[in-house]
Amino acid sequence: MDALDLARWQFGVTTVYHFLFVPLTIGLGIFVAGLQTAWHRTGKAHYLKLTKFFGKLFLINFAMGVVTGIVQEFQFGMNWSEYSTFVGDVFGAPLALEALLAFFMESTFLGLWIFGWERLPKRVHLACIWAAAIGSNVSAYFILAANAWMKHPVGYEVVDGKARMTDLWAVLTNSTALAQVPHVIGAAFVVAGGFVLAVSGYWLLRTRAPMWRSAARAALVMTAIAGAVVAGTGDHSARLMYEQQPMKLASAEGLEHDTAGAAFSVVPGLEIPRLLSFLSTHEPDAVVQGTEDLQSRFEQQFGPGDYRPDQQVVFWSFRVMIVFGLATVGLSLLGLWLTRRRRDFPRWLSRAMLLALPLPLLAVTAGWLLSEVGRQPWTVAGELLTASSVSPGVSLAAVATTLTVFTLLYGSLAVTEVVLLARHVRKGVEERAPEPAAERLEPSLMY
Repeated sequence: MDALDLARWQFGVTTVYHFLFVPLTIGLGIFVAGLQTAWHRTGKAHYLKLTKFFGKLFLINFAMGVVTGIVQEFQFGMNWSEYSTFVGDVFGAPLALEALLAFFMESTFLGLWIFGWERLPKRVHLACIWAAAIGSNVSAYFILAANAWMKHPVGYEVVDGKARMTDLWAVLTNSTALAQVPHVIGAAFVVAGGFVLAVSGYWLLRTRAPMWRSAARAALVMTAIAGAVVAGTGDHSARLMYEQQPMKLASAEGLEHDTAGAAFSVVPGLEIPRLLSFLSTHEPDAVVQGTEDLQSRFEQQFGPGDYRPDQQVVFWSFRVMIVFGLATVGLSLLGLWLTRRRRDFPRWLSRAMLLALPLPLLAVTAGWLLSEVGRQPWTVAGELLTASSVSPGVSLAAVATTLTVFTLLYGSLAVTEVVLLARHVRKGVEERAPEPAAERLEPSLMY
């Protein structure tokens, strides 16, 4: 094992951990804003209680996401200086927009929302949570646009060995980004919906308070709609993958040679004829390129080397993403059907809703592994290899030391996150919520 391997492990570990918070922040912010809107429109006290309850869970998760995300930026200069030198002019633009526009918008209005319960007019306070929630989604757009550029670089030219941006609009409207953004954000809403379902299921097992049924029903609707978005955008992403990242597609299916009418492998040994060709092109007899044939072509195009990603990781990540994602959406559809006319959730359904917490998190993590491991051995497809991206002056011992420190730090943060969330969930909602005033919100004991 060399410094490159450890640098990849370090970035992978910290990114996967950080990514656990991102989708929950994106989806839960909108959900909290929706709850406060419902209270604003109806004046019903249980919507205010739920707003404050899930609002605090949102804040805990947001704070952890910020802390864990800071480390990502340090690693670009610490372990990946050659990568930073090559892509800095292009990659820096969407990251700067994310920090200066989206993150400042998100954090500023979130601060106003936290401390504005006693001070701001009701409508202004509601606008603050919506601005913060929208800001988190805009932030995700810029990050995903930068990530999409590495998979499908556009709007640039290479000058003196460095990528120089020639068209910012082309970078931000990259076809890969336009498919990836709704897919990832839709998945984020599935994660947030699953989180709310699990928390509501926990309380429905303890109490029959109607507010938890309202929260669960709202989460079921959000998860079902978001699941449809994920499925639709996933189909579009598969067709783009066929055109732009054929090696990833072939690895995800375990397809070794170019095949007309390629079958879809459910698991090794169980195939659905022609389905892969149909999903990739909407033509059942289309030719799908295989890993071994692509390897030969890439060697001729880029020179000697192994251009195949870790096929076992890519193959199984794809299936974990699909199975666990479908299980979460299926649970939401079942819940909507069973509770369409009854007041109480069946106890077995409340217990099943607890599974909605781990399943979508595992699905989005597997999706991230598919996306990023499948891009290997490139950091920028066709332009910069991962092996050429690492910092040349960083030793194996230095990377091992920082990897150990980050692992211990993130482990302690994980314990802190779980303890804080569990403590607040067990505490439940406030017994009494302040009554809404005509123009100003009454004091809250929460903030």
